[in-house]
Amino acid sequence: MGDWPIGISTGCFYHTPIFDCLEFLIANGFCMLEICSSPHHLHYHDQEAVRRAARLIEKLGMEAYSFHAPFSRDIDITSPDDAKRNHSRAEVFAAAEAAAILNVRYFVFHAGPEESFVCPPRERLQRMEHAARTVSEIAEHCRRLHIGFVLENMLGHLFLGRIEDMLWIFGAADTVNVGACVDTGHAYLAGALHQVMHKLSGHLKVIHANDNNGIEDDHLPPGQGKIDWYDTLMKLNTIGFNGAFILELSGEGNRPPTVVLEDARRARFLLRRISRDIALSNPPTAVSGRREPQQHD
Repeated sequence: MGDWPIGISTGCFYHTPIFDCLEFLIANGFCMLEICSSPHHLHYHDQEAVRRAARLIEKLGMEAYSFHAPFSRDIDITSPDDAKRNHSRAEVFAAAEAAAILNVRYFVFHAGPEESFVCPPRERLQRMEHAARTVSEIAEHCRRLHIGFVLENMLGHLFLGRIEDMLWIFGAADTVNVGACVDTGHAYLAGALHQVMHKLSGHLKVIHANDNNGIEDDHLPPGQGKIDWYDTLMKLNTIGFNGAFILELSGEGNRPPTVVLEDARRARFLLRRISRDIALSNPPTAVSGRREPQQHD
């Protein structure tokens, strides 16, 4: 272990059409992508546009490794309201179909709304049960589409912000086809980065790599915040993680795309250097089965 592939989310350019970003990304050395589902970037309901994007990605020799499902206050699979829950399910199904056209490996999903998950105990349990049922349906839809399905850990005040709730969903789902994506920034803000990685290790498929200063979900490049990346990668090596890293960085503010990509390249170099050091400090064991020379009296 300890030598993981590193890609980038196109979400750092979510306000720009994907067709205007791909050549710029590959020119900066990024061939493996997580595709953002922002309507301004690539609208998952426009299957012709999705097919055009898939063709361009293939032509450029890139890989659409993962696809991030849409998330907003309007998408809430936990809702007590049947109509809202059914609408949310339909939106996620449509996004999964776009992900399949892109031939991604994983479909990454935020299982709750983008608002505080604070409610009375009875309603909370009802919402958890709704989520488990719909997660099962989405996971099976992804299986039929031949793509993997992963849940992302969230900020502490949101649904699945507590690792205990995420584990409950894994146990309550009617399928084993549910993996996990660890967002390092979310877990660090919860004060539980290593704990989250350890507890999700049996499900862990993807790392959303980003940094912060311990206060806001800044989505800084790794190395620009307070996360100890050597310790983090050592932990991933210890638990046997064999997936990929996706740099999930902010494109907000007045920073030009060239600066965003320069920061991304530095972050990739940092992670590759650490992963190389870990791999070289833990070389593969020599093939066993060789007979030891026998000693003769």
